[in-house]
Amino acid sequence: MTLANTPRPQWLTFDCYGTLIQWDEGLRAVAAQILEEKGEHQVDVARLLEVYDRHEHHLEQTPPHRSFRALSTLSLQLALEELRLPSLPEDSQRLAAAIPRMPPFAEVVETLAQLKARGFKLCIVSNTDDDIIAGNVAQLGGHIDRVITAQQAGAYKPAPRLFDYAHAQLGVSRDQVVHICASPLLDHTAARDMHFRCVWIDRGTGRQLLADYRPDAILPTLDQVLPLFDALGW
Repeated sequence: MTLANTPRPQWLTFDCYGTLIQWDEGLRAVAAQILEEKGEHQVDVARLLEVYDRHEHHLEQTPPHRSFRALSTLSLQLALEELRLPSLPEDSQRLAAAIPRMPPFAEVVETLAQLKARGFKLCIVSNTDDDIIAGNVAQLGGHIDRVITAQQAGAYKPAPRLFDYAHAQLGVSRDQVVHICASPLLDHTAARDMHFRCVWIDRGTGRQLLADYRPDAILPTLDQVLPLFDALGW
C-alpha cells in the first residue's frame, strides 16, 4: 500500500502510548521498581512485562468492558501471581500513578506544532481512560484537538467500534484520515480490517509486522512524517 495519489487527510489520528508518549520506557521503569521493592532477582523486567502485556491484551477483548485503570490493575495482579510473586495494592497504584507522568518522545511536541501549522487537525485515539491520558496530553503543547478513548467508546483496539466512534465524533469517513501509530497488534489489525490509511512509527522496539498487512509508510520517528508529507504535496 502507499499514500501516493491519495487525498490529503482532514484529520491525523494518533495512537498515544509508544507513538507520542514513552510507553515502553515508562513501563520498564515501573516494573523495575516493583521487582526491586519485592527483592526479586529471579524474574527480570522483560519477563514481567511480557506476561503483563499478554493479560492486558486478553482482558481488553474479554467481556465485560472494564476501565483501563481496572484492567491494568487486574493484569498486573494476574502477571505477578503467574510469576509466583506477591501482588500488593501499591503495585497497581504505582502503575496507575506512573502512566500520566510518562513524557513524550523528544521530537513529538515540535512535530505536532508543525503539523498544526500546516493545517492538519490532530486527534488521539487511545486504549485508555480520560483521567489517565489527561496528564500525557497536558505535556503535548496544546496541539491536540480531540482525544478519543476506549472509555468513551466502550471498546478497545483493535475492535472497529473504537475507530468507528472516533470517526463519527470527528465527522469524517475512513478515507479522510491518516492514522499514525506504533502497535502492529492493535492499530495495524484495525487498519487492515477497516481499510483506513496507516503510518507505522517503528521505534525499534522489536514489534513485528502482521503476516498479512503492511502499513502505507514505515518511519523511525514522528518527525519523519514531515518530509513524507512534503513529498506527497500535503
